[in-house]
Amino acid sequence: MTLKQTMISLDAMDDGYVTGEKVKALFVDYAEISAHVQKVTGEKGSTDFIKIVIPGTEGKSKGGSVPTLGIVGRLGGIGARPSRIGLVSDADGAVAAVASALKLADMQVKGDRLKGDVIVTTHICPDAPTRPHEPVDFMDSPVDIGAMNAHEVLPEMDAVLSIDTTKGNRVINHKGFAISPTVKEGYILRVSEDLLRIMEMTTGLLPVTFPITMQDITPYGNDLYHINSILQPAVATSAPVVGVAVTAQSVVPGCGTGASHEIDIAAAVRFAVEVAKEVTNGTCAFYNPDEYDRIVKLYGSMKVLQTAGNA
Repeated sequence: MTLKQTMISLDAMDDGYVTGEKVKALFVDYAEISAHVQKVTGEKGSTDFIKIVIPGTEGKSKGGSVPTLGIVGRLGGIGARPSRIGLVSDADGAVAAVASALKLADMQVKGDRLKGDVIVTTHICPDAPTRPHEPVDFMDSPVDIGAMNAHEVLPEMDAVLSIDTTKGNRVINHKGFAISPTVKEGYILRVSEDLLRIMEMTTGLLPVTFPITMQDITPYGNDLYHINSILQPAVATSAPVVGVAVTAQSVVPGCGTGASHEIDIAAAVRFAVEVAKEVTNGTCAFYNPDEYDRIVKLYGSMKVLQTAGNA
């Protein structure tokens, strides 16, 4: 049951005056949940980064050693005012991340505590710029990708789900959500069998995946084509990263309004919450460590792909 939290998150963000502090206020009644907001200014404006920590019974925040899951709501902005009125499609990542935190917080109050910590990060900007992209325009961000990764991809995260609207393309023709192969330190690995199983379970449908390329896992700013920023967290961490793409059957611009579908977002949230349960319980792996070690032994490090290169 994640639709309630999705609707609360959507309602809070579909607001021209929304700030990180207003989103933080959604967690004021959850005594054990910590939420922090930091305003960051860039060349194209400012945004409020928010970090929400749902502590586990044996998590690192309490001196334990149980793995921590990071849930990153990836986006340029939740609005493109004044050129666009209302919540843009690109907001889905932020909505899903905050809704995931709300669901986990509510579970904790009701006695369903996870063993490990879950850290949710995203940023809140109702007036982000846009930029040209094929086949449809992208939402841009007030701050650069380095600042976004610095505030959203944290050292404590042992695995990362990066949730992002991924509708402005012609390679995904499915309405709902899809997951990517696992990316770790410059390697595109096989799609996690555990994540496929969880997707089947939470949707009641066959799992849906989406293709990624070498370009997609390289940093922004190198003049290469990227499907979007969904896998940009992978350039800033050694932890495995999986993209959770909120998708459409048609091509929808990230700056389009009236294009956020609460049922699809709630499905992605339900998936993220179940992954949190299993990662922190030790029953879900994003990749096979033995297989990863073997590929590195055979072909060497690919960490160079986490750098901007010579562009």
